[in-house]
Amino acid sequence: METKSEKNSEGTSLPLVEEFYTLQGEGYHTGKAAYFIRLGGCDVGCSWCDSRFAWDPDIHPMVETDTIIDNVLKSGTDSVVITGGEPLMYNLNYLCEGLKKMNIQTFIETSGVYPISGKWDWICLSPKKNMPPVNDIFKIADELKVIIQDKTDFVWAEKNRLKVSSKCILFLQPEWSRFETIIPEMVEYVKKNSIWRISLQVHKYMHIP
Repeated sequence: METKSEKNSEGTSLPLVEEFYTLQGEGYHTGKAAYFIRLGGCDVGCSWCDSRFAWDPDIHPMVETDTIIDNVLKSGTDSVVITGGEPLMYNLNYLCEGLKKMNIQTFIETSGVYPISGKWDWICLSPKKNMPPVNDIFKIADELKVIIQDKTDFVWAEKNRLKVSSKCILFLQPEWSRFETIIPEMVEYVKKNSIWRISLQVHKYMHIP
């Protein structure tokens, strides 16, 4: 059976989970207004994922990419974040080309397990241990964001740090359900390894999407 990405290899329609205008809640661009486009489909399968509803692409409608672009323009935003799921399961060239024509900045958050498509002003790479990124993405990532659930994740973070460029900004982010337990260890780790910063999911504190 063909997957949705195979059915539409040109990216002229995409499995849309949700789209909304809000503030970016984590990482380097925290607090900046942006239009979020969440695409359906992910086979990485993180046990702590807070967007499991996006994993199955078949339960989300295929929406014409031109319609998505029109919705972005109507919002009045100057930047778009593509997320998932795992957005690079799909060809994002058409989407980015349409946004770029309208002078919209394009950001993506990805686990990096699929080859890059699209033209990006900012790439946030969030690598996962159970399905590591493809090597090509490390050198073009603007931001490395590693989720910390337990002490072993610090080792994983350092392995990935050695693969990104020297210009890449490095973040450790506590897994939400483990925040109270893990944040003291993260603070001490960053004090000893100051090349890292801590990212918090501030949108959850503000009770916004």
